[in-house]
Amino acid sequence: MRTQLEKIKSEVKEALNKVKSLEEVNELKVKYLGKKGELTQVLRGMGQLVPEERPIIGQLANEIRDELNKVLDEQVKKIKKIEQEQKLNLETIDVTLPGKQFLKGTKHPLSLVIEEAKQIFMGLGFQIAEGPEIETDYYNFEALNLPKDHPARDMQDTFYITSDVVLRTHTSPVQVRSMESLTPEVPVKIICPGKVYRKDDDATHSPMFHQIEGLVIDMGIRMSDLKGVLLAFVQQMFGPDRKIRFRPSYFPFTEPSAEVDVSCGICKGDGCKACSYTGWLEILGSGMVHPNVLKYGGYDPTKVKGFAFGMGVERIAMLKYNINDMRLFFENDIRFLRQF
Repeated sequence: MRTQLEKIKSEVKEALNKVKSLEEVNELKVKYLGKKGELTQVLRGMGQLVPEERPIIGQLANEIRDELNKVLDEQVKKIKKIEQEQKLNLETIDVTLPGKQFLKGTKHPLSLVIEEAKQIFMGLGFQIAEGPEIETDYYNFEALNLPKDHPARDMQDTFYITSDVVLRTHTSPVQVRSMESLTPEVPVKIICPGKVYRKDDDATHSPMFHQIEGLVIDMGIRMSDLKGVLLAFVQQMFGPDRKIRFRPSYFPFTEPSAEVDVSCGICKGDGCKACSYTGWLEILGSGMVHPNVLKYGGYDPTKVKGFAFGMGVERIAMLKYNINDMRLFFENDIRFLRQF
């Protein structure tokens, strides 16, 4: 057995002179010192030795194992050093080269407008409300005074998932959900930013776009309150010199209803190509909350009044940044987005 141990020792040292990689060193270690290695197999035969020889052979085996582990570790260090020197010889560093420039991302223009609008309305005492983008027909239409077969439904090209489930066409359903959760609390002052969906796709429309709805309910609310809030918003968003005007319109969920225009920022209201020589640009729809909508929300229309408004974020961004095609917001062209 002593002869076998010495033989293993010499075989390992001889093999180490030929190995050139860490993988080969590891294979050698497994072959001789592993659980099924040759040294282990020899030690398992110690039971056949006479009792007097066992401690002598055991001590010798331990010394040989320690010596082999030592020479194997030294070979690993030697190979690693050689590999490192080879890499250093291959890799050259030109310290005169300029450093790598890391590009910083910026916020999307629509995100910038949404955040600015939130800050403006929160400064006016509004709170942020959110709701699901997949809505029931009840909240998207019926609770907003748009019963089934109402002709005004044709004004909104709707994506239907089932006959009673739709992709919301506006953020107005959040108003009804908020009223239900807050009834009979007053005042209610919320804005509802979020994505909406309609079957439109051209330079001024997108199948998916963003809206910000606003709702105020309290005792003694008047149309003049609506005008004051929207004027404050417009002048903070577009500039203190901007004016607004109200034009009569129709929305099923408000009565009376009005379209709101802002004075053109390019011609200062004198008329130019951008505003079709009218001096005004349409930005949103608004009106006093219809009594039926108040009822659906759980409020008594004889005791409280309210006003609501809804604006397209893309429309606001197009006017704010003088952009003539809505599709630019969604094409992810870095040349366009880098400007913001």
